[in-house]
Amino acid sequence: MFSLNILAPGSVERLAEDLFPHLSPFESVRDRHTLVVKRLEGEESLPRIRERLRSALSGRPPFEVRTDGIDYFGRPTRGEGPVVYLRIESPGLYDLHETLCREFGVVAEMEGEEYTPHVTLARGGRISDAEELAKRDVDDVRWTVNRLAVWDARYREAAARLPLRG
Repeated sequence: MFSLNILAPGSVERLAEDLFPHLSPFESVRDRHTLVVKRLEGEESLPRIRERLRSALSGRPPFEVRTDGIDYFGRPTRGEGPVVYLRIESPGLYDLHETLCREFGVVAEMEGEEYTPHVTLARGGRISDAEELAKRDVDDVRWTVNRLAVWDARYREAAARLPLRG
């Protein structure tokens, strides 16, 4: 499965590293950090995905994103919970997500009105540990997104990169 992601900048990676000692109670800790913009379920051909995305992204300018603390999903739609994550705020991201949902459709229970932009830190374990971590204050990180990555979940890597050029 492919998705369109934002690769986390070094400042987000450093924040995740600073939080690492507090993530030890969880069963799985992420070592790569991305932010899903849109899942591309049902799409099989990378060249076709790139073509459709280039068209949908044409004229789209870079946009600002910022982390806004720590939160968690107690019962995620997919996979084991809880999922602890960095909250993300970005009007530009929400706008892009809406545009891509019109182009590619909505993945039920995860996108459209259900979309919660986030950077996953860890998953699996006790809700009480997630609740405690969510109480921690962390500095906000701000950055400008000027390119997106087509993420290949099979290989856990970017299969293509697409620039934003308003």
